[in-house]
Amino acid sequence: MTPQLQQAIKLLQLSRLELVEAVQVELLENPFLEEQDNLASDETREAQENADADVAGDVVRDGTSDAEIVRDADWENYMGEFSSTSKQSQFRDTEIPEEGLSFEARLASKPSLAGHISWQMRLTDFTEEEVAIGDVILGNLDGLGYLQADLDELATLVEATPEAIESVIRRIQLLDPVGVAARTPQECLLVQMDVFGIEDPIMRTLVTEHLEDLEKRRYKPLARKFKISMDELKEYLDAIKKLDPMPGASFASSEPHYVSPDVFVYKYGDDFVIILNDDGIPRLQMNQYLTDGVQARNDVEKDYFQEKMRAATWLMKSLYQRQRTLFKVMESIVGFQREFFEDGVTKLKPLILKEVAEDISMHESTVSRITTNKYVSTPHGIYELKFFFNSSLELDDGTQVGSESVKAIIKRIIGEENPKKPLSDEVIADMLKEELEVNIARRTVAKYRTAMDIASSSKRKQIF
Repeated sequence: MTPQLQQAIKLLQLSRLELVEAVQVELLENPFLEEQDNLASDETREAQENADADVAGDVVRDGTSDAEIVRDADWENYMGEFSSTSKQSQFRDTEIPEEGLSFEARLASKPSLAGHISWQMRLTDFTEEEVAIGDVILGNLDGLGYLQADLDELATLVEATPEAIESVIRRIQLLDPVGVAARTPQECLLVQMDVFGIEDPIMRTLVTEHLEDLEKRRYKPLARKFKISMDELKEYLDAIKKLDPMPGASFASSEPHYVSPDVFVYKYGDDFVIILNDDGIPRLQMNQYLTDGVQARNDVEKDYFQEKMRAATWLMKSLYQRQRTLFKVMESIVGFQREFFEDGVTKLKPLILKEVAEDISMHESTVSRITTNKYVSTPHGIYELKFFFNSSLELDDGTQVGSESVKAIIKRIIGEENPKKPLSDEVIADMLKEELEVNIARRTVAKYRTAMDIASSSKRKQIF
């Protein structure tokens, strides 16, 4: 497999944001590539690109087999056929930094949990010894704010007695966020109750002894044990829910994952229009100065020029091929899943890679790569392209229904259920059989429900 082919395959798998980054890297590394000036007129760009192609042909044609690439490359339209905006509207807003202030200086880093608590320790009356112990404690907190080391382990890391370490832990637990550095959820909630002045013995017993019962919704035995009504138990539950069992979660380092659709599908009349999102993807051209004004002085420079010229032309050709393949795959998906685009996820049909590959006369591996990390904006929301490929369930009349459609119906049924009397998996299976006329087992419903992170009926039960 040639390096050029490896690059083309890699470009197929990249998401739009990754593609933009990869192209920017190539612009930095290959002097023969440059970004087109979006302010230039169409005629100027066309003349520039024709001159680039002629010069590139002269350079590469000398004893190389890549001359056809240069001669056949349609530089004007290598991306324009799939553009989501008109050429006149491809202007970029530039950011003007404040005078005398670098861009980095205007960015604020997200505070960490350890840094936030350390700042508080140094603003209070912690002694130098206590601050040293506190720093060791902060180094043993997990992402939720719980202390992951016992007193003996901490004592080996700092020269202090277990009693002194315990004292510092208690003081840290009273800082913001309250309950941080607790060893157990019970300890965390009890510290918060102490700070908020909650002394109710039933509530404290529920926290210390019955958190597992509350999690598993064993409400009636708890009401009988404490001789209270279900309404009174609900008041205790509401009060406990106001406490924070994960005080460090707001300082977690995980960042949100942003999705930028690679394709937009709009309904226009009775048909659907497919528009590829190439916003932000640089429009490339050959560097006129190098191709026109610089001559190779020796064989080494000549080989270097030819190598970079081939890399530049192949990249532009690969970008065009990537966009063309993505367009064809999306067009095929819209054809197979037209009912989804009309009515939503409940109409999603079973579909496999082989069907799309045969429809567009490509290999299954190509379809698999081009649908990886790609997202489409539809009239019913943003979905990953892999979403449209799903297994099937046999209906009583011999037809098939997609598994994603069944999941959507299960989610709707559960969303409409009575929270006091949640539906069991067996009841949901019966409802699916009646609605879709499909024979589905209870365990299959449980598998789909678990895949959607929906709790069992016993855990979904609520009291009012």
